[in-house]
This record gives sequence, C-alpha cells and structure tokens, in this order.
Amino acid sequence: MSEVKSHALVLDFGGVVTRTLFETHALTEQALGLEPGTLGWRGPFDPASDPLWRSMQADEISERDYWKTRTREVGRMVGEDWQAMSTFVQRARGADPQAVVRPEAERAIDTAHQAGVRLAILSNELDLFYGESFRERLPLLKLFETIVDATYTKILKPDARAYAMVGEALHLPLSACVFVDDQKRNVDGAIAAGMPTVHFDVARPAQSYAEALGHFGLTLS
Repeated sequence: MSEVKSHALVLDFGGVVTRTLFETHALTEQALGLEPGTLGWRGPFDPASDPLWRSMQADEISERDYWKTRTREVGRMVGEDWQAMSTFVQRARGADPQAVVRPEAERAIDTAHQAGVRLAILSNELDLFYGESFRERLPLLKLFETIVDATYTKILKPDARAYAMVGEALHLPLSACVFVDDQKRNVDGAIAAGMPTVHFDVARPAQSYAEALGHFGLTLS
C-alpha cells in the first residue's frame, strides 16, 4: 500500500468528473423552460455543427471565451443578462449536482481511493463555473486530498506552473501523478511538465477511466 500511496490520480473536473453541458442539453432545456432541441451546439460530439467550438480547438479563442459566449447566448434566450458562467451552470444543473456526475467517474474514483491512490483535482474554473457552494454539495469531492483551482491561482493549464502547483500540493514528483483531461492542449502541457497522462474521451468515459486506472494496475469495476 505504501508504494501505491506514492502515486496520485489528478483529474480535471468539468467533462471528466461531470458530464459536459453538451451531454445535458435536455436537462438544461427542462430546467430553463426552453423547448426541446433549442440548444443545438454540440461541441466535441458534433464539431461540424459548432463553429465556435472549432475556433476554440484551433486556439483562436480560449475555453473561457467559448463559455462566456454560450452563457450570454443562453441568458438572452430566457430574457436575462448572464455574465458569469456560474449563473449558467447553476441555473442549468445546480439543483442536483449529483445528477451530472459521470457514473464511471464515481466508480473509478472509489476504486482508486479504496486502493490507496491519492486523489487531486486540477481545474481551470471549478468554482468560477460551478459556484463556491457546488463542491460542498458534492460528497464525492471529499475524497480528494487537494483541489488546485485557477479560479483562485489565476494560473491556467497548460501553463507549466499549474501542473507544478498540484505536484507541490501533493509533495510528489509530477512523474508520480497521472493526469486526466478532456482538452488536448492541457494534456500536451502535462506531458511537457513530465506527467503520465490520459486524454479523456467524453464519448467513451469508461474506456478513458479504465486507461487511467491501468496506470496503477487497477481495473474499472
């Protein structure tokens, strides 16, 4: 067990631990009183239909810029002026945070925890997008030893300093921290920082979590 505890699983949050807003359009439309099918942008699930997503993937705009645009757009649909992404997320899914957690994430996190693998989150916008109270209402997050959130550090992935921060918080070399993220630029940044990585596929979450657990000799139950 002591050998396992010298390693950590470091997860991005949105898209990795929770289902993306692209996957929960039906829940969002219901929560906001919009007609089914109103939200047509599908991001990684249908890049051809989402020019704004393609711009983000081409590094023409940032991920935050993408969601700022979507936030204002959806706010206008309900006759409101939304400036903060947290408004969008909380109105769309804030009533029941547990409902948007990936079941594969719960199983993988529990498997890692039970095996003694240390857990951390490295996010660019956990509290910025979800609001400060979200993590208090999600029991799963209590299993994480540390959460490094650029909402407060202001150091965004793929900046090398972001990865260094999680290593410092865990008191582990980055080579002992397996990093999982759904954005390739962030995975590339982690590789450059010396971390083993998994590029999380939001369309195949079980496969991605199985790959992550495989780094520790574990299987997804």
